[in-house]
Amino acid sequence: MVNGPGFHRGLSFAPTPSFVLVCFFGFTFAPLKRLQCVIILSQAVRSVVFTLKKEILSANISERKSFFTRIRRGPALESAEMSFVDHLEALRWHIVRAVIAILLAAIAIFVCIDWIFDNVIMAPVNKDFVSYTGLCRLSHWLHIGDALCMPPVQINYQANQVSGLFSTAINVSIIGGIIAAFPYLFWELWRFVKPALSAKEVKYARGSIFWVSFCFFTGVAFGYFLLAPFTFNFLASFTIGHKVVIEYKPTIDDYTETLTNLLLGCGIAFELPVMAYVLAKIGIISSGFLKKYFKYAVVVILIVAAVITPSPDWTSQFIVAVPLFILYAISIAITARVDKKRAEKDKKEWS
Repeated sequence: MVNGPGFHRGLSFAPTPSFVLVCFFGFTFAPLKRLQCVIILSQAVRSVVFTLKKEILSANISERKSFFTRIRRGPALESAEMSFVDHLEALRWHIVRAVIAILLAAIAIFVCIDWIFDNVIMAPVNKDFVSYTGLCRLSHWLHIGDALCMPPVQINYQANQVSGLFSTAINVSIIGGIIAAFPYLFWELWRFVKPALSAKEVKYARGSIFWVSFCFFTGVAFGYFLLAPFTFNFLASFTIGHKVVIEYKPTIDDYTETLTNLLLGCGIAFELPVMAYVLAKIGIISSGFLKKYFKYAVVVILIVAAVITPSPDWTSQFIVAVPLFILYAISIAITARVDKKRAEKDKKEWS
C-alpha cells in the first residue's frame, strides 16, 4: 500500500487512523455504507499488523526497544521542545493506540455478540426489563395505581438486506467498543494535551478522567434504563390513520441505530458540568454569565432534547430536558465555587 501525503516517520498505513475514526462515526450516523466500513476496518487491521511486523523484524535490538517504548508511551512527549512534525507524530500514536483499544473492545463484544444482543441490546423492549418493573413498583408504592406502568412492547423485527444481520453485529460491536473504551480514549486525549499545560493547570485537572468518564457513563445509563424504554414504547404504539392497515415491522438495523444514538447522545450531553468547570477555570464563563443567559439555555436544552430523542412525543423530550436542567444548575454551582476560589486568591494577592 502507498502512503498518502501528510505521513511522517513511525507507523504509517492506509487508510489513516483519522479516516478509520470517521468510519466508526459513520456506523453511528449512517452516512457511509456498512460493507464499505467493514472493508476499511479490515484493511486498517491488516495494515497495522503488517507494519508492526515489518518494523520489528527490520530493526536491531536498540531500535526494537525504542519502538516498543513508543507503542507504550508515545514519542517523547515530555521533551522541552517539540517541532510541529513531532506534535503530529505524537498525535498519530495517540490515535493509533485509541483505535487499537476500540478494536480490541469491539472484538471482545463481537465474540459474545449473541449474549449481548439477547440480554443488552434487546432488553429495553423486553417486558421483564428492570425499568418497566421498577417504574410499575414505584407507581404502586406512591399509591397512584398504574400511572407509571408501561405496557410491554411487542415488535416484530426484520432484516431486508443480505448483509443486514452481519452489519448490525459489526455496528453493535464498534459502538459498544467506543463506549467501553471511552475512559482510555479520554486518557489518550489527556496525555496529548497534558504537556502543553502548566503545573498549576495539571493540578486543577486532577481527577478529570474519572469525572468525565463518570458523567459519560451516567448519561449512557440514563439513556439505556429510562429514555430508551419510553422512546420505544411510544414509537411501537404510535399509529397514523384509521382506514389503512399498516403493519409495523422495523428493521433490526434501525432499532440498533436508534438505541446507539440515544446512548451516545445522552453520554455526551451529560458532560455539561465538566465542560462548565473547564470553561470557568479558563475564565470564559462565570456563574453570573450562566444565570444571565438562562433563558437562552432553556431554548438550547429543549433543542438538544429534541435532537437526542428520535420520537416526537413530549414525554421523551421532557425526560431528557429535566436532567439537562439539573445539570445546568449543577454547572452554575460549580462555576460559582470556581469564582469564589478565584476571588479569594485575588484578595490574597492584593492584600
